[in-house]
Amino acid sequence: MAMTRTTLAGMAAIVLLGVVGPAHAAADVQAGKAKAAACAACHGANGQGTAPNPALAGKSEAQLIQALKDFKSGKRDNAIMKGMASSLSDQDIENLAAYYASLK
Repeated sequence: MAMTRTTLAGMAAIVLLGVVGPAHAAADVQAGKAKAAACAACHGANGQGTAPNPALAGKSEAQLIQALKDFKSGKRDNAIMKGMASSLSDQDIENLAAYYASLK
């Protein structure tokens, strides 16, 4: 019986970890703003976009995160954006997305 309880407890812990997942830091808008300086040349000082580059301001965090991850992985094909995104950590991506999503 003790073995069964131990096994069940272990299985419950594994399931709980799978459901909860790893904790990560919340996005930091100010850190995103600082990182966005490199984006300004193509996307404007306030993320308003400069033709032919799209506006980033006001897009949802989810859209921005997905776009940056797609550029980083090569799923979206743009040599300039791949180069820019490849140096970003996941936290950098979240921070940038939070910053641009905060702009109107």
